Amino acid sequence: MLGFIWNLILFILILGVIVLIHELGHFTWAKIAGVYVYEFAIGMGPKLWGKKIGETEYTLRLIPIGGFCQMAGEDLDADDSEKVPKDRRLQSKSCFQRFLIMFFGPGNNFILAILLLFFIGLIWGGTTMNPVVTDLTDNYPASNAGMSIGDKIVEINGHKVTTSDDVSLYLAIADPKKSNDIKVEKKNGTTENYKVKAKKVTNDGKESYMFGISMQQERTKGLVSSIKYSVSKFASLVKQMGLTVKYLFTGGISLGQLSGPVGIYTVVGEQSRAGLSSILYLVAYLSINVGFLNLLPIPAFDGGHIIFIIIEAIRRKPVDPELENKIHAIGLMVLLLLMLLVTFNDIIKLF
Repeated sequence: MLGFIWNLILFILILGVIVLIHELGHFTWAKIAGVYVYEFAIGMGPKLWGKKIGETEYTLRLIPIGGFCQMAGEDLDADDSEKVPKDRRLQSKSCFQRFLIMFFGPGNNFILAILLLFFIGLIWGGTTMNPVVTDLTDNYPASNAGMSIGDKIVEINGHKVTTSDDVSLYLAIADPKKSNDIKVEKKNGTTENYKVKAKKVTNDGKESYMFGISMQQERTKGLVSSIKYSVSKFASLVKQMGLTVKYLFTGGISLGQLSGPVGIYTVVGEQSRAGLSSILYLVAYLSINVGFLNLLPIPAFDGGHIIFIIIEAIRRKPVDPELENKIHAIGLMVLLLLMLLVTFNDIIKLF
């Protein structure tokens, strides 16, 4: 019971920090641009606590998932035309100012992630991330195919590999029932191609497919190494998320493989047992995830708003605000349905 309570508290804190940083980006740049902010909220649903400072009410809400920064001009029906001067509304600001307001929600998430990765590298050490095989499991596909310790993986099924994260991703989406092409660079500089089909393994009643490849990365410490690690790891994770979205649309990854709040809660419990560095890495990973997803050009996301700003800049006149709000409302409904589906899948996986 205590473990459940601790995991729940940690789950709420992690999501709370990520949302706070995200909304703080919107809030800060809205204030810099002179936009009137009605409310800065952490959480969704009924209000638990609120305090008004100046023109803005700061609130905590019941459901610890999400949050918002309500600015004048976002919702035409909610605007108080008598209370808020026209030049304090979001629509009155330049395209560049609105771009900064929308971008620095996700931008703040990226900054948080890079700082956390840098801190992890500085305190516990970063990793080199070289895609070099350091161990091969005997009688598993990679070893049986002829691969050797020290091989540098440079390509998997035609996909260029630059980091160990790439190897993990491309092997994860590889068809386990077919032979996969793995191209390696040998220690002597020559290249070899191997056909490797994953081996089906059953542990505790759960089936998985293994290639038998390990890449234990070298730990590095120091200021310069920490900077290199934070930048390279950040870039690698963004690349992974971009490819995940691509394969989601092309069929390489199914909706059933995605995780929502319930899945995140499960991961939080696992990472909390692994120590502080694992928890901080999870926060960095989720922060990048939130930032990346919010930049996608989807209605109701920050990226959707940015697309309308770009269209306005090109046309030199704004899209009809009522039409834009309707499009964002429809997008929000679709996203809520998707979230319910993913959450349902997460619950099914628990049983």
